[in-house]
Amino acid sequence: MNRYARGESEFKGLMGSSPGQTLAEVRRRSPQLYDAVVEGAFGGTLSQAEFDRAGRELATVAVLAALGGAEPQLAVHTRAALDHGIVASELRALCEHVSVYAGFPRALNALRVVDEVLAEAGIARPAELRRVQLRDHETVVAERGDSGPAVVLVHALGLDWRMWEPVLDQLADGRRVYAYDVRGHGWAAGSPTPFTMADTANDLFGVLDALKIERAHLVGLSYGGGIVQAAAVRRPDRVASLALLSTTDYPFDAFESRARSGETDGMRAQVVPSLTRWFTPEALAVGGWGVRYARERVLRGNPRDWAAAWRSFISLDVQGKLADFGGPTLVLAGERDVSTTPEIMSGIARRIPGATYQELPGTPHMQTLEQPERVAAALSDFLPQS
Repeated sequence: MNRYARGESEFKGLMGSSPGQTLAEVRRRSPQLYDAVVEGAFGGTLSQAEFDRAGRELATVAVLAALGGAEPQLAVHTRAALDHGIVASELRALCEHVSVYAGFPRALNALRVVDEVLAEAGIARPAELRRVQLRDHETVVAERGDSGPAVVLVHALGLDWRMWEPVLDQLADGRRVYAYDVRGHGWAAGSPTPFTMADTANDLFGVLDALKIERAHLVGLSYGGGIVQAAAVRRPDRVASLALLSTTDYPFDAFESRARSGETDGMRAQVVPSLTRWFTPEALAVGGWGVRYARERVLRGNPRDWAAAWRSFISLDVQGKLADFGGPTLVLAGERDVSTTPEIMSGIARRIPGATYQELPGTPHMQTLEQPERVAAALSDFLPQS
């Protein structure tokens, strides 16, 4: 393959269409400039494999945003970035990054272009965020939806509220949906330690109080599933229903060793064991947003917070205590979950009278990050709407 043919191939790979189609007007105006773009740029530097295509498009968006005055090209490459798996939150974060190094005017102009492209693609604007002061720390709550029953989503250990982003929009159809950062995570990192599952349950009630919600439908994944069970045991009157995803109703022996590993080995050492528990090999190979997000959250975690959360999980004491809960309960297992296996999850369902057990095919532990469509469909069928 000569350089010109390589340029045509790489242009189509990066931009999703042939240069003859996309750059037809350029070719009519200046065949020489057209050839320079195809052969010189796309057949040369842009065809090199040091960057993957997603990374190259993200770099291009950053450069165009920082340059300013290149809004048409910025829109084209923003669309290409989306096509290569860069997500809306990453594009918005890039504009925020540009504000630091290239100034607010260029960042604001870039954000306008990005927002327009996202709107064209049918991607909603980010959830509204509200800071909430709890008893001994501050957290942040993401809100989606204007009316209907209140649904509160509680995330997994080591992550933050954004774990729920892939399902927020669908769940907010006819509902008010809230997701917050658990103590020791995200905005609430560095909160007082040690703490127990009873403390995390009280935090959940504090979030409900701040939002002026008397009774809510609670959804928790993994550690979050432990938190919502602890809350339902303590104050069943405030829990309209429970959805338990990839969780447990008893502590595992491994919890203490994971806490100690964070303290002694650091957070980088937690990436491989965590991600291989959470995702399928196929998802790890592709490295989509869910994997990128989870890896970064673990790497950026504080060993003190990590260890405190795992040790709080050891205090989980709910098994057999939800027999009189009475509200609707969904137990949602992942067929390919190697951490809280279908056997563990079906046991939870058997111990809660009237609970519905459902197993999602092909789904690992981090359900919302690898199979969000299946999770959203299952929760939408279970949760009431206005």
